[in-house]
Amino acid sequence: MNFDTENNNTIGFVEKIIKKYLPKEEGKQKIIFEAINYSILAGGKRLRPILLMETFKLFNGEDIKIIEPFMAAIEMIHTYSLVHDDLPAMDNDEYRRGKKTTHIVYGEDMAILAGDGILNLAFETALTSYDNIENMELQKQVELNKQISRSLQVMANKAGIYGMIGGQVGDVLLENEEIEKEFRLEQLNFIYRLKTAALIEASMMIGAILAGADEESIKTIEQLSRNIGLAFQIKDDVLDIISTQEVLGKPVNSDNKNKKITYTTEMTVEEANSEVESLSNEAILLYDGLTYENDYLRLLITKLISREF
Repeated sequence: MNFDTENNNTIGFVEKIIKKYLPKEEGKQKIIFEAINYSILAGGKRLRPILLMETFKLFNGEDIKIIEPFMAAIEMIHTYSLVHDDLPAMDNDEYRRGKKTTHIVYGEDMAILAGDGILNLAFETALTSYDNIENMELQKQVELNKQISRSLQVMANKAGIYGMIGGQVGDVLLENEEIEKEFRLEQLNFIYRLKTAALIEASMMIGAILAGADEESIKTIEQLSRNIGLAFQIKDDVLDIISTQEVLGKPVNSDNKNKKITYTTEMTVEEANSEVESLSNEAILLYDGLTYENDYLRLLITKLISREF
């Protein structure tokens, strides 16, 4: 398999799915639709919907239409979090994915509303999954109704105060509180597990649930995706130090400028990279313990170890 070709094709496929659920830029509130579409279509790796789709395939999920609304919804939730994260009250960033951030283009007020709108649109979109099972035979409908309901619960929980938002709260508090050095890493792990890993957990768990995976497999997926999420965020800390704005598409050294505590303030780049590798290898071991195969998904997980952007 040529990973780069496969990955580009997969991203292109996911982009088409996401665009299907975006609002038309018309009407008296046209500006909010424009801000929403600008934010969502700003690019990115589309990692979360890809992980959802490939986990669905891993467990032999068949009808891609069942997961399409969730793929779009999970990317919307990720996007809204970035829009709000870039706001002056948070990280005050001017660039995201190589483009001006939403609040720079549309103003702070409209960026707040766009973020709120994208979050609500995510759940509106995910709920349309029920529309895709109306013409199925009754027993299949009953089964998928349960799976969709559970997937909605997972998405809400992992995105909310016990997940991504809770992690962001911890991040804000870490900046504003004096925390003794020996407890900083513990606090960082808590923040990263919620702020970044939780939505990756949701993506892969939803893919497994909608494919009909058993409970033990879903728990394994939750743990390995948590490792992936932690490794991904620690790698972000490293790239903020060693990469460039041209490569990342956003300002580098922004964590240092904002005096944020990260893995690279608590240890060397080499030590942080070692932690990324360890977490990723644990994820691969968990993956290999499953009795299912998806070569692209396994390779994608390994590629996250050595990513440069």
